[in-house]
Amino acid sequence: MKEIAFKKCRTQSGKHDEVQPRNPRSADAAARVVCYAPREDKCDTVEGRRGELTMKEDILEQIVEDYLIHNGYFVQHNVKFLPRKGHPDYERSKDSNHSDIDVIGFDPKGEGNSKVLAVTCKSWQSGFNPSSVLDAIKHDKKVGGREAWKAFRELTVRKWSEAFVTAVREATGTDRFTYVLAVAKVVGDRMPWEGHKPFRDALGGNPIRIITFQDMIVDMQSQVTTTVAASEVGRMLQLFRVAGIHVDRD
Repeated sequence: MKEIAFKKCRTQSGKHDEVQPRNPRSADAAARVVCYAPREDKCDTVEGRRGELTMKEDILEQIVEDYLIHNGYFVQHNVKFLPRKGHPDYERSKDSNHSDIDVIGFDPKGEGNSKVLAVTCKSWQSGFNPSSVLDAIKHDKKVGGREAWKAFRELTVRKWSEAFVTAVREATGTDRFTYVLAVAKVVGDRMPWEGHKPFRDALGGNPIRIITFQDMIVDMQSQVTTTVAASEVGRMLQLFRVAGIHVDRD
């Protein structure tokens, strides 16, 4: 199994999480290291930036990361995938640019399809309407200025589906996983998307799940304690608790 981007802390009681850069060509391309060691421990790998975590371009990815960590998962970001050149439908002009899996979560103690979560994030401000997007994909309509299927090519184009499953297997050692679509808000019923047989067949029969920002916040909020949280989102939720702010599930 490929090592997920974590490494041990050089202090005795803490740990470091290595976070790979979103854009490897950026000026800040080196992997960032997050230290969760107690402040009284000397850390020689972070230059004093204890517990600092770079925010992702998409804040929803940050929420997903914290949600998965709160639930016992190790995480890896921006896992690239690309159709293999030997695929009968491979077209160099169309298939030479990588797509990526936003977040992969791996739970060492998990079982079945819940052991690995492959998460795609769509923080559309208008919310995500499963039935409407399915209709747009079916009739080749545009959503947000481009063809709807292009936002979900891993579900709609066989060569990209194969590449997606291969990328998950290479990152985690298994091709059993749950495909998770993380969205800001769901408009309407989730079931048409989660139960859409062509999508599940494209992913080798693996299940599909939609999770919202609210779902994640409510779940993390229920686990908040008075111990200083290791993440910025966790600390924000602790402030919510102190301020008497509570997010309820619909």
